Amino acid sequence: MAARVKSSFDNLEAVLGDAGMSLANLVPLNVCSTKVDLPFQRYGVLASRLGVAGVATPATTLGETGLAIPALLVELEGIAVG
Repeated sequence: MAARVKSSFDNLEAVLGDAGMSLANLVPLNVCSTKVDLPFQRYGVLASRLGVAGVATPATTLGETGLAIPALLVELEGIAVG
């Protein structure tokens, strides 16, 4: 799960970067997972990425019955404002 959260953040930062934004532009960030307890066990990965970026955005963890690509385990969903 830690690797999946890291990869999700890498992808999110890349998309934001292409738009001239960063994690600091996120309001809010939702963490979706079919195994909702696992992101909490790896919360340090999430918190450290937001901490390095100086971000304290509202965040919600959502338990889902399925994801578009189930093998990914976790999906980050954010709204960015410029």
